[in-house]
Amino acid sequence: MKLITRNTDYAVRALCCIAEQKQEVISADRLVKSLDMPRPFLRKILQTLNKEGLLNSSMGKDGGFALALSPGKITLTDVMKIFQGPIRLNECKFKKSYCPYISDCLLKKKIDEIEKEVIAKLKAITIASIIKKEVNVDD
Repeated sequence: MKLITRNTDYAVRALCCIAEQKQEVISADRLVKSLDMPRPFLRKILQTLNKEGLLNSSMGKDGGFALALSPGKITLTDVMKIFQGPIRLNECKFKKSYCPYISDCLLKKKIDEIEKEVIAKLKAITIASIIKKEVNVDD
């Protein structure tokens, strides 16, 4: 099981890079150089973040991308949901359909408890906490 996909990782790195800039707008070219990512791949991620309301984009000579929200308001779970869908540790699938024992499963109840804790800890991680390198998920 992979908790963070490559798209989510790159999106978080891009958001952190934009948040760390003293200027409000950063060009896609500068992001490509700073993050050492393939331009088409990064462009697609930036467009998705813009479409989902985490970034604002502007065109033209001084155009680029800026955060649409403050870094403290963008959580890791926000980015994960955009690129990975709902966060699920256990989907209870059995031969491509739902398990017939889903309502009585003791293991599912335990995993659901763990899932709630994991999601709460992931929600506590914001872009601001990442760039400050003060990620404290035990609060």
